[in-house]
Amino acid sequence: MATKEFPLTPEDTTPVKTKYRNICTPIPVPESIEMLKKLRDLEPRSMGGQPSIVWDHGDDCTISDPYGNTWLDFSAGVLVTSSGHGRPEIIKAIQEMAGSGMYHAYCFPTKIRLKLVEKLTSILPAPLKRVFLQSTGAEATECCIKLARTKGMQVGGAEKNILVTFENAFHGRTMGSQLAGGSPALKSWIGGEDPRFVQVPYPDGFRQEDTSFEVFEKTLAAKGINPDNVCGVMSETYQGCNATLMPAEYAQSLRKWCDAHKAVLIFDEVQAGFGRTGKLFGFMHYGIVPDLVACGKGLSGGMPVSATLGTEELMSMYGPGEMTSTHSANPICSAAALANIEIIESQGLIENAAKLEPVLAEGCGRIAKASGGKIGTWKVTGLVGAIQFTKPGTTEPEPDFAWEMVDQAVRRGVMLFAPVGVGGCAIKINPPLTITEDALREGLTVLEEIAATL
Repeated sequence: MATKEFPLTPEDTTPVKTKYRNICTPIPVPESIEMLKKLRDLEPRSMGGQPSIVWDHGDDCTISDPYGNTWLDFSAGVLVTSSGHGRPEIIKAIQEMAGSGMYHAYCFPTKIRLKLVEKLTSILPAPLKRVFLQSTGAEATECCIKLARTKGMQVGGAEKNILVTFENAFHGRTMGSQLAGGSPALKSWIGGEDPRFVQVPYPDGFRQEDTSFEVFEKTLAAKGINPDNVCGVMSETYQGCNATLMPAEYAQSLRKWCDAHKAVLIFDEVQAGFGRTGKLFGFMHYGIVPDLVACGKGLSGGMPVSATLGTEELMSMYGPGEMTSTHSANPICSAAALANIEIIESQGLIENAAKLEPVLAEGCGRIAKASGGKIGTWKVTGLVGAIQFTKPGTTEPEPDFAWEMVDQAVRRGVMLFAPVGVGGCAIKINPPLTITEDALREGLTVLEEIAATL
């Protein structure tokens, strides 16, 4: 993925004042430059990859800085604040738990841990039954890798240790999750490929036009992989870089293949889970149930908590003390996550994502048309959309237009995060699930107007 730093030189902007947006200063704000420069001087360069805006407070689907500017948030903090910013229910849950004086418990039992685990297990489809609470999405995907390889070697010996994942996939930034990822550039630091981690084409219909399951099997054969040595297959439910679900028939064939070869089927739902796709879990679009699920982001209510969901068999392989996490079920994070799930359920946010999917799809189509061919493909699932800038008539990424769109959108009061995906060419649109139709349409119109000027 291409990397850039957003500039720290203020530029005058045209004032914006609507129900959801208010831009009244140059961007970046001159008064913020000293703070932003200090952060760039003190932190790793990698932390300078987002728009040069100081986040100060949020309200539902908007985010504001300390200088009077407000943005319509199309980022949800990178798909985290699904139930909106500044939710009073989540704030109350955090305050009450912190006020009790208990803000850490390691793996010692707590009432709030039980409540969150009970809530999660109550919404799981069989045979998913057990929940392991952790801190980050990468920690959850690492746990899934560990359990799949452990089970594989139990049933098939030392050679049954190959994990199959997909090209262009992203599963986190730890070593195991990056080995499983599908971007060679992101794991170059490891010093070469690991033959126990194998990637196959993802059936997105764009970079991989043949979406039949035969491609999966033929790719493994071409790479000399014995299917019986595969311990597990892991996929993002929709690929984060392109918001694309695999065809349901493909997923169902994958489920049958894993069963036939005693491989663990894993879905990485860190982005997709808890309503983002218009269903509680993204895999519900496929009509199948995986053996393991990695969750984070939309589960968390904005706090650092994640979860591995799994079957009785897989989650019982390790004994007491053999699979733990320092901040597992942190009481404050657990309280926030529980409140977040209750909001998603009680206020119909899953249904809202499904209802607004056609609106988002229509808007992305208009943005693509306005770009005059600069957008090679776009895809929408629930309330997540991705538009990819490519060289005309090809799949080759054209990241400069993507970066320009983010920069201009922020200057006009629509908050996006930096481009992602292959070559940094994809713009993600994923507002809080609380967003209204009029707010969504307003932001999409801004992006359409920008696309016409690129």
